[in-house]
Amino acid sequence: QVRLVESGGGLVQAGGSLRLSCAASGNIFSVNVMGWYRQAPGKQRELVASITSDSITNYADSVKGRFTISRDNAKNTVHLQMNSLKPEDTAVYYCNLRTLFNFWGQGTQVTVSS
Repeated sequence: QVRLVESGGGLVQAGGSLRLSCAASGNIFSVNVMGWYRQAPGKQRELVASITSDSITNYADSVKGRFTISRDNAKNTVHLQMNSLKPEDTAVYYCNLRTLFNFWGQGTQVTVSS
């Protein structure tokens, strides 16, 4: 089975930085998209950033210029470097892997204080 394990969440002041990591294990098809979604209280889950196995990236407008997604195909890991964090970035962040199926991590809390 495919498993995604996230790490790196926590509490940070506005303007600070965090780096989220997600390690994927299992039978992972080589052509895939990995990404980060977030869900804030009272809001729908939304795409933050994604990256294909060919390293094509996509970002939500709200995080462009502040967040950077990257991956290491050899290690089956994806990272999200979050800089200049804002209180509105507060959410549970979920790692996602899309192949023939859609897989999700358990989520990691990111809290940005003002």
